[in-house]
Amino acid sequence: MTPTPDPTLPALSGYPRADGRKGIRNLVAVVYTVECAHHVARMVVNSFPGQPVHLIGFPGCYPNDYADRVMKQLVTHPNVGAVLVVGLGCESFDRRGLADAVDASGRPVHAITIQENRGTRTSVASGVEWVRWALEAIAAQPRVPMGIEELIVATICGGSDSTSGITANPAVGVAFDRLVAGGAACIFEETGELVGCEFHMKRRAATPALGDAIVRCVDKAARYYTVLGHGSFAPGNADGGLTTQEEKSLGAYAKSGASPIVGILKPGDRPQVGGLYLLDVVPDGEVRFGFPNISDNAEIVELLSCGAHVTLFTTGRGSVVGSALAPVIKVCANPATYERLAEDMDVNAGRILTGEATLQQVGDEIVALVARVANGEETCSEALGHQEFILTYKQFEPSGPGCFPLRAA
Repeated sequence: MTPTPDPTLPALSGYPRADGRKGIRNLVAVVYTVECAHHVARMVVNSFPGQPVHLIGFPGCYPNDYADRVMKQLVTHPNVGAVLVVGLGCESFDRRGLADAVDASGRPVHAITIQENRGTRTSVASGVEWVRWALEAIAAQPRVPMGIEELIVATICGGSDSTSGITANPAVGVAFDRLVAGGAACIFEETGELVGCEFHMKRRAATPALGDAIVRCVDKAARYYTVLGHGSFAPGNADGGLTTQEEKSLGAYAKSGASPIVGILKPGDRPQVGGLYLLDVVPDGEVRFGFPNISDNAEIVELLSCGAHVTLFTTGRGSVVGSALAPVIKVCANPATYERLAEDMDVNAGRILTGEATLQQVGDEIVALVARVANGEETCSEALGHQEFILTYKQFEPSGPGCFPLRAA
């Protein structure tokens, strides 16, 4: 189906990258390649308060294919204009390969090895000097026109309560349907929170093979959580009025809207065409790394590794987190929560509950805000300086050919 132009959406603009993608932000990423280099990297970033310099990194010393893949996708994310890599020197993580990936992408890159650079003070000083140069270099880059079909929008829910599944989540589903119809790529997650919804998703799959793959993904998640003796239903959900795992799953599922599902992604996979995608975040193979995601920010990082320009974060109980590298738009489900945390929330979907707005109106409001944020407007979490980031160990096998669309849906 050919995407339908949406004349009500404002024109978008972005920063062009050598690989043909465009970013909605233009920032310097300072990257540590082991926890031992974290402090030095943070000291560099702290020298640029209020400026577009973001800190990300991988704490583990030992190599991990998943972390390597995710990090390489992050340092070449379209919102990143330049990269400083900070390593200790004896870690096993491939810091040189990371710097090479940035260089191959056409971005300015500089690497500091603390053990070879006379320690903390000297490394911080040289890092600050390079970042100062990089900020000046990327500031000269102009924005260019960007189509809605070049935009990747993700969604996640956190701190869900009894209002999430009837206000914020379905409102995001309305927004997703409109964005997908316009040609954007939209990504929803998490298979561990969609147990029981697999056959609903199978009926929406673009192909029978994809439908079968969706069922296998959710079955894998159910087995994984069974081994752990843990599910996605948390005490905070119960305190917020959710009663069962099924109720939470259906609420989470509502974020996906009603568009056909055209593909399954794993962390680091990028949509090549527009449409609706499911992100599989549960590791493959034996259970060996513990909980698939120890916080909402771990999932945001995986969505960013798939190229997401912006993430729609729905919450009923309330959450104040944002993200490094890309804006987070908070869609608040509960009107009482919005009243308490108004300066952290971007959209009050609780107005649906009070009768002040319809589902369609809030969905349209979300789409309009996505467009404004894509054009440079700050989200609440950005204005407050939130740049949360976390990356741990996982293992994934490559997705099968039936998981990717042959053409736009």
